[in-house]
Amino acid sequence: MPTMLRGKGLGGNGGMLPATAAGQQGWSILHEQVSLPAAVLLRSALRHNLEWMRRFTAAYGVQLAPHGKTTMSPELFRLQLDAGAWGITVATAPQAREAWHAGARRILIANQLVGPANMALIAGLLETGDTEVFCLVDSAANADALGRWFDARGLRLDVLLEIGIAGGRTGVRDEVQAQAVAATVARWPRALRLAGVEVYEGVAGDEAGVRAVLRRSVETFQRLRDGRAFGRVPALLTGAGSAWFDVVAEEFAALSADAAAAIVLRPGCYLTHDVGAYRQAAARIQASNPVARQMGTSLRPALRLWAYVQSRPEPDKAIVGLGKRDAAFDAGFPVPALHYRPGDAMPGDAAAHWQVTAMMDQHAFLQVRPDDDLRVGDMLCFDISHPCLTFDKWRHLLVVDDDHVVVDAVTTQF
Repeated sequence: MPTMLRGKGLGGNGGMLPATAAGQQGWSILHEQVSLPAAVLLRSALRHNLEWMRRFTAAYGVQLAPHGKTTMSPELFRLQLDAGAWGITVATAPQAREAWHAGARRILIANQLVGPANMALIAGLLETGDTEVFCLVDSAANADALGRWFDARGLRLDVLLEIGIAGGRTGVRDEVQAQAVAATVARWPRALRLAGVEVYEGVAGDEAGVRAVLRRSVETFQRLRDGRAFGRVPALLTGAGSAWFDVVAEEFAALSADAAAAIVLRPGCYLTHDVGAYRQAAARIQASNPVARQMGTSLRPALRLWAYVQSRPEPDKAIVGLGKRDAAFDAGFPVPALHYRPGDAMPGDAAAHWQVTAMMDQHAFLQVRPDDDLRVGDMLCFDISHPCLTFDKWRHLLVVDDDHVVVDAVTTQF
């Protein structure tokens, strides 16, 4: 049965439509043929970001396994795989299953795998015979639990030693813990294979801390490699969230030519980017990273939300039909980008002083000036910060061209 479009962003007739047919309808955002609020993806920006990251990773000789939790969209997973992604990263066992259904046959769970129900989901993927699954371990207790469970079922799971920092999240804190975990994995040769080293550098906070934990990860990787602790060749050395992937590439690049090492970066938000934390990170990357400077371009925001102005209750306030159920607000409120009055030829830029000051479930409070030409029924297009927590609010998103005509749709599986 085809995936159906229904709910938010539905086309004008209120019926249901297969997602694959959405681009055939010729719906126009500007002609008010789409129910608002609606989340849209700008096709040209998606294509640009895919190519930008392909060029960036190629320059460093590293692989890309984008974090799927950002979008949880099978169509976008396939887009990334078709663009050359080595695999897909996820955070949970159910997400791993969704990645597999989308076509991923290398799946990296950037998390610990705990509990028999979660282990059973991963066992089902391994039993297909054509799928590699990696998960993280940072304790002997978890390694033993995995060893017992997979040994009893005659399956072998690839595990990555996770490096952590004091006061941070998961991951071993020192070399003593690292050696204890590696030794425990080695006690289960039929069930577990130490396949590499993983780190999430983002918990370090600043560049000095990020580089320190990355260098420690390289040193641990080299010690384990030299001690023949890895059962997979090449063994994985993997890191990189969406804010520091350039620094990870720089620190890991020395091993990219080593036949015994496979360097895998895992940013997820690059595909849609944003106008908040990741725009700030992109500015830093553009200023300091030699590969990015040579490329001469940066990532572009691709995820936007359209909504109507539905009230001007006070001279300096407008209420927009967009709320916490539609857009992320943890890392900053949506930012007005375009203003369109139905019947005009094309949208114009939103006024620079328009600012969302508060959000409720279905309403955004927009600070304006009394003399601003902003009316009920006008349409506003917003950029967002933190795409992860916008994607999870939508069952589908419309893909639009530069004229704001719907050319495709993608679904989400949160």
